[in-house]
Amino acid sequence: MKYLSNYIEENQTKLFNKTGAFFAFGQDQFNKAKKKGINYVSLGSGLICPKDNVDRLLNDLDKIADKGRKQDIEENGKKKIIWREFSNHECQISMDPTDGIYALDGYGFTKDEILAEWKGYYSYCIENDLF
Repeated sequence: MKYLSNYIEENQTKLFNKTGAFFAFGQDQFNKAKKKGINYVSLGSGLICPKDNVDRLLNDLDKIADKGRKQDIEENGKKKIIWREFSNHECQISMDPTDGIYALDGYGFTKDEILAEWKGYYSYCIENDLF
């Protein structure tokens, strides 16, 4: 099964190229990637963007993520996505669905909808020794 990143990665890369955004995790990386005469802004997690393109980058990143989540739902359905995130965040090991719930932010699923899948997922993990 694909993850959200599979649906958005290509479009994000194109957007980074269009806006001049890049990732740098130290001064050396920044110095190699920066262009002379451009003022840059750090957006956190190593993401650097020309100051003039910040609004476009952030707005378009939101649109790309929304489109990716819609495609994810169409291809995989709510239950599979919820179970995927429970598994990805090893919620069965912690016996707590909270990290999975946070990972699903933006999908439009309610907390009640997500928790409705928790019992079935946890039972499945017990039956299949997924600990």
